[in-house]
Amino acid sequence: MYWYDGALQKTSIAAVDLTDRGLTLGDGVFDTAAVHNGRVFLRDAHLKRFAAAAKALAIPFSAREASKALDALAATVGDGAVRLTLTRGGGARGLALPRDPKPLLFGAARAAPPPFPILSLAMTAIRRNETSPTARIKALPYLDAILGFEEARAKGADEAVFLNTHDRVTSLASANLFAVFGRQVATPPLSDGVLAGTVRALVLGRGADLGLKPVERSLDLSDLLHADALFATSSLKLVAPCRSLEEAAFASVENEAVQHLQAALRDAVAAECGRL
Repeated sequence: MYWYDGALQKTSIAAVDLTDRGLTLGDGVFDTAAVHNGRVFLRDAHLKRFAAAAKALAIPFSAREASKALDALAATVGDGAVRLTLTRGGGARGLALPRDPKPLLFGAARAAPPPFPILSLAMTAIRRNETSPTARIKALPYLDAILGFEEARAKGADEAVFLNTHDRVTSLASANLFAVFGRQVATPPLSDGVLAGTVRALVLGRGADLGLKPVERSLDLSDLLHADALFATSSLKLVAPCRSLEEAAFASVENEAVQHLQAALRDAVAAECGRL
């Protein structure tokens, strides 16, 4: 199911403005949220992040229209995923921002893979640019993630690990990354070029309630290789243990901290959306 021109649509066929800056320049943002039992998990956090991303790029944003689209699409899919996309709209040729932008909001609902997958990881040679504002938001240009993901798949892995220009760990192609050291669960800070993930924020905010020590700190590859466990977080994956990074193996599935966080995420989904 799709959302276009303020209403649900059964097909993806829609008129396209060939001057739309989202199409020609990647000038836009998007957000993907998980849906369980027809309800959006972390709904308010997703809408807040979507609004913040639009603000970072100075794209006019209607919270009312985004909320309407999100809820309408969620009701059609039951269990799955909803993606909303916002572009700056049409514009004259060139890079200058239009003085009177007419943003375009559209969305889609679809089935999603089950949460809590077990991942194998591989390094990618592509670096994330920690100086770019788009490193910390879901901006439309996503080719680095796509190409890094394909590089990892060519190595037989499920996901790619990105470093930044200072050799610091940032994230995966489609998820945030955590390393476990005893009771400490560490993830890179946003300033290293990291997306502000909604589940990442949940782990950082509630980890202490589970007897864990969640921290944001810079990590390098050596830190990952000496960790007790690695896990990824995202709206769709929730908490996904990582069994390997290149040739290094990790007992992440059996790790107590990872198991406690998975249980906490199940409880959080149940509280907001009903049981998985």
